[in-house]
Amino acid sequence: MTTHPSGARAQPPTGGARRAVPGLTACRLCAGETLGEDDPRPGGQLERVREIAASGHARLTVVDCLDACERGDILVVRPIPDVRARQRPVWFERLAGEDLTTELQGWLSAGGPGIAPLPEPLRPLVLHLQQQVPPDRAPGSADVNAGV
Repeated sequence: MTTHPSGARAQPPTGGARRAVPGLTACRLCAGETLGEDDPRPGGQLERVREIAASGHARLTVVDCLDACERGDILVVRPIPDVRARQRPVWFERLAGEDLTTELQGWLSAGGPGIAPLPEPLRPLVLHLQQQVPPDRAPGSADVNAGV
């Protein structure tokens, strides 16, 4: 097994083909803001997200900023390639803690956006962006994990 820059261990492909999984983009700067020092998890929310990637349920990209700092714990879930043409990424704010992260992981393991219905506990956390994100700031445009 190899280690990705995100710190997640790559799962070996089975049967010679790699399974398509949703993408997950996390903001390094605002990860952990929602729970702050009250978070009992060593490594906080970013560690929870890394564990989702290590489980093989998502490809993780950690970026320095998603330009929504005031909202805290911003996560973007990108659909698998087969549904990207008909399903936009889903942005979340304040998605933190064991329960919500477990809901997120279950949704990702079921296929995520465009494949599985969004779990009810995650619905209030969906961020409806007022304006289009500039292309140079969109998730996946700067898949740089250096220093993670």
